[in-house]
Amino acid sequence: MKKLAVMIVSALVSMSSFAQMEKTVMVGGAAMYPSKNIIENAVNSKDHTTLVAAVKAAGLVETLSSAGPFTVFAPTNKAFAKLPAGTVETLVKPENKGTLTTILTYHVVAGKLNAKDLAAKIKAGNGTATLKTVQGGTLKVSMKGKNVILTDEKGGTSKVTIADVNQSNGVIHVIDTLIMPK
Repeated sequence: MKKLAVMIVSALVSMSSFAQMEKTVMVGGAAMYPSKNIIENAVNSKDHTTLVAAVKAAGLVETLSSAGPFTVFAPTNKAFAKLPAGTVETLVKPENKGTLTTILTYHVVAGKLNAKDLAAKIKAGNGTATLKTVQGGTLKVSMKGKNVILTDEKGGTSKVTIADVNQSNGVIHVIDTLIMPK
């Protein structure tokens, strides 16, 4: 019996140590685990249900589950709600898959760029860095006070509200507004 108790305590300590090693960030009421990929984490965020539905409609689940690495600027449900009424419903229709894919891949940069990397690029660019998106467009990144600001090709801006949500295949930065390609 004593041996069993020691084994149980040992197992609990090991599990506790693993949980401590895995530094999670809370997004949309759920812990985001660095050992999980972008999709495995995003589906648990109550703030990203629209994004997840859009990713599924665009057929990007497999891509964003792959090895990557990717930097994803993930708009919240509130960001999607800023679009004109009916826009999201129209975009997720099968006949608009190409447009939806273009918009979503504009939110993705190849490679893993954490906040420190972005800040270094901004500093090296004398206040602005230009990132090439997976969609093929460019995205400007700058600082406004302590906030990372994205400026899209149409001149729209978005603020990073939660940075450095590490994933097994990259990093997510939560943003408050959709960014749009030309």
